Amino acid sequence: MTLEVSDLRVYYRTLRGDVRALDGPTFTVADGEIMGLAGESGSGKSTLSKSLIRLDGRMRYIGGSVTLDGDEMPIWDDRAMDEFRYKRVSIIPQYAMSAMNPTRKIGKMIAELLESRGVRFRDVRDELHRRLELVELERDVLDRYPLELSGGMKQRTVMVISTLLNPSLLIADEVTSALDVSTQRAVAETLVEFRDREFVKSMIVVTHDISLVYQIADTIMVMYGGRLAEKASAKTIIEMPKHPYTKMLLDSLPEVGVKYEDKRLSGIPGSPPGLLNPPQGCRFRDRCPLADKQCLEQPPFVEVESDHHVACWKAE
Repeated sequence: MTLEVSDLRVYYRTLRGDVRALDGPTFTVADGEIMGLAGESGSGKSTLSKSLIRLDGRMRYIGGSVTLDGDEMPIWDDRAMDEFRYKRVSIIPQYAMSAMNPTRKIGKMIAELLESRGVRFRDVRDELHRRLELVELERDVLDRYPLELSGGMKQRTVMVISTLLNPSLLIADEVTSALDVSTQRAVAETLVEFRDREFVKSMIVVTHDISLVYQIADTIMVMYGGRLAEKASAKTIIEMPKHPYTKMLLDSLPEVGVKYEDKRLSGIPGSPPGLLNPPQGCRFRDRCPLADKQCLEQPPFVEVESDHHVACWKAE
């Protein structure tokens, strides 16, 4: 098992109180698995991804545990996480195209990053060149500044940098959100190739676009209001979802070949709950067409069928 997360709780401290952005998810990611992490903005996706590598100093660790390849990660301790960060767990950040220092040539920037992790640039130079060629980038990008690269080239460069030390877990946070459709597909296929070539062992792909992650993920986990709603194989989530939120999320996606002058594109009424004072019970209750008094109690995240977990009293 690559990753085990148990009852992880991470809040953001504000002057008005704690924002309960991540409130107790428990799940696993197996060796070789690509897991898509989906949900609306504010669902807790990015908080979960950043907490696994501890990139945001505003985070307040409340409880729970994260184990990677049998070793507990000290996600509550920024300095202690240096032993894991980029070596054993790495991230392609949400704004990857702006993640590179504009005042440094790319080769110099990579050398400085490697040095900070105790790795000599010359020891990985040949492998770096090989991976640049794999993503169809010329070696001379190392002598360029980031502003000299297109958006797609920057994204592929960051992907190479993030996986250069062969981490066990790669977190890809909204890696296709700012790209055109053809580049999105190329980036998604590259992620799969990186897994297949064992540059990384397992992967979490964070997205709000289930239709895209469905093409590359083995499993999909849906979040809502800082909690888990549903997790199953990608095929099961798309074809046989059980949580009302997952169903409504899928129904809000446009279908190829459908003319919406004849059929209205449905959405999800209402807005996600505020997590400063989250609602009692199921956090989807106020927007759910099936909600009743039982939903005032938080449903457990349980296995309703083989490898299919749902947190809903009304799951069919």
